[in-house]
Amino acid sequence: MKQRQSPVANQDNPRPASIYDVAKKAGVSIKTVSRVVNRQTNVSEATRVRVMEAVAALSYRPNIFARGLASERSFLIGLLYDNPSAGYIAALQLGMLSRCREAGYHLIVESLDAQNPNIGRQVHSLVTESALHGVILTPPLCDMASVIEALNRANTPFVRIAPEKPLFGASDVRIDDFKAAYDMTAYLIGLGHRRIGFIKGHPDHGAALARFEGYRAALKQAGLPLIEELCVQGYFSYQSGMEAGERLLSLKNRPTAIFAANDDMAAAVLATSQRYNLKIPQQLSVAGFDDSLVAQVVWPRLTTCRQPIREMAEAAVAMLIQKPTGENPIERHLDHELVVRESTVPPLPDSPACL
Repeated sequence: MKQRQSPVANQDNPRPASIYDVAKKAGVSIKTVSRVVNRQTNVSEATRVRVMEAVAALSYRPNIFARGLASERSFLIGLLYDNPSAGYIAALQLGMLSRCREAGYHLIVESLDAQNPNIGRQVHSLVTESALHGVILTPPLCDMASVIEALNRANTPFVRIAPEKPLFGASDVRIDDFKAAYDMTAYLIGLGHRRIGFIKGHPDHGAALARFEGYRAALKQAGLPLIEELCVQGYFSYQSGMEAGERLLSLKNRPTAIFAANDDMAAAVLATSQRYNLKIPQQLSVAGFDDSLVAQVVWPRLTTCRQPIREMAEAAVAMLIQKPTGENPIERHLDHELVVRESTVPPLPDSPACL
């Protein structure tokens, strides 16, 4: 009788090694292989070495779904966002991917429309069909009751990045956006600027509201009035920054400095200033927020308030991995930093706005 050849040994039609192949070669159970692959501690060093040698010999790559079945949990983390700033989202993804890779998790990224009236139903379907271990929410999704309710109904843990307000039972990662904007405005005032324009962030984002309040508080502390025509609505996008910059620079008595609530909008102000033949920073100082890549590639490079976006993303992933469902919520506060570059200097001495 012709002997049937094992699929693993068949070089003409090889199949990837399975967890069962690794267990057989190492002489252990599949549960032990799962513990080693998932970096659990309840395995002896000798057994761990034997399993890893079998993994290497068979070129075994764990299947994320098989891992989930073997360990009774998923190794998928979801990033849900609705944010027009590509730089912000890219920095978040880099931080999350780095931390996920270290811990043996995989990242699923989903762009959602916060204006969709069925967003709660959409989120519930997403997390249940994908069997996500947990979800990371960014503004404005992190402050939407329908999204939070959908996650709770699906019993899916979540961590919020930069929410507007604390939420009972929720874990958050944030900086002090109020203080960060206060510090940047105070810095511009310290340079001698008295007419400081402000481009607001998206009104649905809690962090944007806190930044505007920080700007207002710094003006008040310095005894300067809040001038309505110098406060223009933006939406965290480059296009909205150009439109806001146009409004501010077309004023008869235009500002000597403009502080935008993110770097994309500040970069747009730099571009718009060229239409008015303004020398930056001599005739107009420009400051942003985030310290994203765009702040370093435009010229002059942007003075900005550094929000540690990548570190916030890494912390959010770590919190999801470490915190089983039902544990006490965690709140992490990270520090901001003023990064002074070439886009800000004192106003010209003869400028009416600095007298």
